[in-house]
Amino acid sequence: MNIFRLAGDLSHLVAIIILLLKIWRSKSCAGISGKSQVLFALVFTTRYLDLFTVFISAYNIVMKVVFLALSYATVYLIYMRFRNTYDSENDTFRVEFLLVPVIGLSFLENYSFTPLEILWTFSIFLEAVAIMPQLFMITKTGEAESITTHYLFFLGLYRALYIANWVWRYHTEGFFDQIAVVSGVVQTIFYCDFFYLYVTRVLRGQGKMSLPMPV
Repeated sequence: MNIFRLAGDLSHLVAIIILLLKIWRSKSCAGISGKSQVLFALVFTTRYLDLFTVFISAYNIVMKVVFLALSYATVYLIYMRFRNTYDSENDTFRVEFLLVPVIGLSFLENYSFTPLEILWTFSIFLEAVAIMPQLFMITKTGEAESITTHYLFFLGLYRALYIANWVWRYHTEGFFDQIAVVSGVVQTIFYCDFFYLYVTRVLRGQGKMSLPMPV
């Protein structure tokens, strides 16, 4: 494992913990897309079906269990524990517009036509677009709390670090995973505009990140 992957995993973990602590401490999930969190839980579920059948390392197993547990804990807090604070009126992205093409693409583009491989491919493609309901919600409301933007920043940082990880592995190992790399680049592109707003607004002390109003 190289430093870029380790830093990427830690950034991903920090993002999820930030979100969980935000919900737990404020006892509110306002501003958070439950649909995005369900999609992320689905990503981890379909990706880690080999949890008890394939051993890579103790680190790998621990991280899989942690990400599964935290993702479902987040979904539980949003839809059960603090469901009265969930902003369903603004969390209106049509997830079927993501799921249908992702499912179709998973059957067409994979490394072997087996159930586990198709589900792994599905998880990679779905992760690339799972954040879209959250970004759509921010666009719809016109602003996001700083803690939510910190969560999104670390998610974007995780993807950027994984791109560095793939570049490193290609140069040192000759390893290239086309499906993961293309999906990761697409996902990172979704965060580019957000990164600009995060640096120019949130890091300069604004309590919330407001989107520019159209002229």
